[in-house]
Amino acid sequence: MRYTVVAVALVVAVAGCHSAPAEDVLQRDVDAIVALGVSGVQARVVDGVGERVAVAGKSDIAAAEPVSPYGFFRIGSVTKSLVATVVLMLVGEGRLTLDDTVQRWLPDMVRANGNDGNLITVEQLLQHASGIHDSLPDFDTPENYYRFRYQVRTPEQTVAAAIEDPPDFAPGTGWAYANAGYVLLGLIIEQVTKRPWYEEVRSRIIEPLGLRDTRWPGTSPTLPVPHAKAYQQYERDGPLTDVTEVVDADASGGFLSTTADIGTFYRSLLGGKLLRPELLDRMRTTVPVDGVIGQVWPGIRDGLGLFAVPSTCGGVYWTHNGGQEGYITETGVTGDGRRSAVVSMSTALAAGEDITRSKGFEQQRAATALVAHALCGE
Repeated sequence: MRYTVVAVALVVAVAGCHSAPAEDVLQRDVDAIVALGVSGVQARVVDGVGERVAVAGKSDIAAAEPVSPYGFFRIGSVTKSLVATVVLMLVGEGRLTLDDTVQRWLPDMVRANGNDGNLITVEQLLQHASGIHDSLPDFDTPENYYRFRYQVRTPEQTVAAAIEDPPDFAPGTGWAYANAGYVLLGLIIEQVTKRPWYEEVRSRIIEPLGLRDTRWPGTSPTLPVPHAKAYQQYERDGPLTDVTEVVDADASGGFLSTTADIGTFYRSLLGGKLLRPELLDRMRTTVPVDGVIGQVWPGIRDGLGLFAVPSTCGGVYWTHNGGQEGYITETGVTGDGRRSAVVSMSTALAAGEDITRSKGFEQQRAATALVAHALCGE
């Protein structure tokens, strides 16, 4: 959930009994995504039995090299779960409160066109309830992608662009997904700790969990090897544009990682290894979601850096997805942190004005089905 891709996977959180071997179901579901026109897919499932991995497609549509199950990709808004976890750690240390205002930590940064940092709290930023209007680089055509892909935009510039517009609603009175809110959270982390936000993620989460393949790219537009090239389809039935290289590393979606590391992070988070119980409970305190996301996935609710989605097996699962220039990441983890599924797709098919009638929606549904089957023990 970063640009035009709305991708919150509908996954499930309990086990069931099925006739087909789990490995066959996973491979079948990966193949189904590629059959829609996605260039490459890797999926990793971890449960009480062990680990299963399946890949399909190509890492480069112009070559025959297969997709690596260990390939790096841009995780997009999965980064938000990392940032939210750091914020709650700081709350637990008494260095920050969820009721602190933006004005307290970033004086006069949010003060223009009806936007007022005095009225916006840390909790509202975490839960997309600030009302701040997003203003992201416009990568809506191949031409604009080539024009802006190497543009370096500071967090301050991102915030300044966002508050050029009036707020979408008064803080605390609505819900609207806002990347700019997490950019502000990154700046607040830096004010509290006197260190870059990504260094706090590294020292508090990445190093303790041994996530050796989770990295902040800075201003480098490239990815480590191995990786599948990323492709964006801008128009319905249109060609795929190689969008692998881009500079975009802020706190709303900047990290690179692998399916193995992402699964480890979410299992550790939901398993209680990163936050005290009361803080994890606060993270999982949810509100209804409006807009396109709510239309496509009825019943979805937003916590603090995590989403809860009704499960087809009963209850809910926890997730945050990521979409960043061709790379789409789907995640799902059970409430006890024992079972996880992570899917990385290296193509974003066209969404169109009516997302429910688009190839992008079919791709989303196929990824959703994969994670659902995996978390149900199929």
